Amino acid sequence: MGGGGVSQLLEQIHMLSRRCLFRVLSMGPLPIHLAFIMDGNRRFAKKRGLEDGSGHKAGFSALMTMLQYCYELGVKYVTIYAFSIDNFRRKPEEVQSLMDLMLVKIKSLLDKESIVHQYGIRVYFIGNLGLLNKQVRAAAEEVMKATAENSRVVLLVCVAYNSTDEILQAVKRSCADKDVERERERVRLVDIEENMQMSVAPEPDILIRSSGETRLSNFLLWQTGHCQLFSPDALWPEIGLRHLVWAILNFQRSHSYLEKKKKKKQL
Repeated sequence: MGGGGVSQLLEQIHMLSRRCLFRVLSMGPLPIHLAFIMDGNRRFAKKRGLEDGSGHKAGFSALMTMLQYCYELGVKYVTIYAFSIDNFRRKPEEVQSLMDLMLVKIKSLLDKESIVHQYGIRVYFIGNLGLLNKQVRAAAEEVMKATAENSRVVLLVCVAYNSTDEILQAVKRSCADKDVERERERVRLVDIEENMQMSVAPEPDILIRSSGETRLSNFLLWQTGHCQLFSPDALWPEIGLRHLVWAILNFQRSHSYLEKKKKKKQL
């Protein structure tokens, strides 16, 4: 058996093992929505002595693998923190490098062989897209249009995003829809929630931040009040199946408590 045949056999074994593992996990409650803060790309490159940008490329590969796992597990929504508004404060050459890489990766989602088309993923770009350059913004809009009919999985890419900006814009839109000077036209909580960009998805069940960091970094502050947090020590390009499984097991252990909290919120 040649090298290619061995690789195919190993992949088939891994896939079968995952199916068995996921079937066991499905005996308990499974998350509908997973969110990821992909932390540690630059540290990964530095740790391995790689050139600039290599960490983010490795991080993109890790993301594609994680999307595959989520699809196989039956997760409906996946949200990723791709680029914060605060990241624009980095060195101009680093920001430009990241924008160039982002443009390449966004365009790659349009390929017929991409995971987006394989798994019927609908893509939303969430954030202040006006802060992106024209090429990246146009590519993002093209991907959203091209995947608008997909429905198996929803991928929300938070780019040029932070939570305070999302809340601010939602309040502005809510006020624009109301005559706030009239008593009965006061802005309500439901108005703000309906105007949040993340309103296209339910609140996350699990938020995973790599690198062992326990900060939210201004990500989904409105939506994560009753969300299971998981912070593995692995840098984002090192993230793997075992980390996802542990996150789900922790979620299942806390599920009844979290559900009670959500029900109280709805009352």
